[in-house]
Amino acid sequence: MSFRDKILSLDALPVWRSALRAQGKKLIVTNGCFDILHVGHVTYLEAARQQADALLVGLNSDVSVRQLKGEGRPVNSEADRAAVLAALQAVDAVCVFPEMRATRFLSLAQPDIYVKGGDFSVEQLPKEERDIVASCGGKIITIGFVPGKSTTALLDKMARL
Repeated sequence: MSFRDKILSLDALPVWRSALRAQGKKLIVTNGCFDILHVGHVTYLEAARQQADALLVGLNSDVSVRQLKGEGRPVNSEADRAAVLAALQAVDAVCVFPEMRATRFLSLAQPDIYVKGGDFSVEQLPKEERDIVASCGGKIITIGFVPGKSTTALLDKMARL
């Protein structure tokens, strides 16, 4: 399978999810910007993948990244970010979503487990995201980050060069 075949549209997500269920596979879902992929990201994604049979990454669109991170971001386009994520062995599928919040994405993904980085507590997640995960019988977990590894830190370092 080509890594590009692992990039799903929102419309294709329900059928993909149904196929996983039919195979009895447990799905873990995460989401984020993943602008400049670094060791913190891949460590997090690998740890997430170890929690279930398949890992789906929801990727914020270029518009939503700009809303979340400000002008000048993302550095890489959503198509490029999706391709790089899809090429990772730990990632089973990637789906770009246009909203700032992952609410609609999660309702389509129906995760068994929703994982967020350790910079969030479960209580800090938007209530609507928590409610969607609960309504499909899923649970929410957090996984710690690699200290000192972030896209912001990389951009700061590059600006000093």
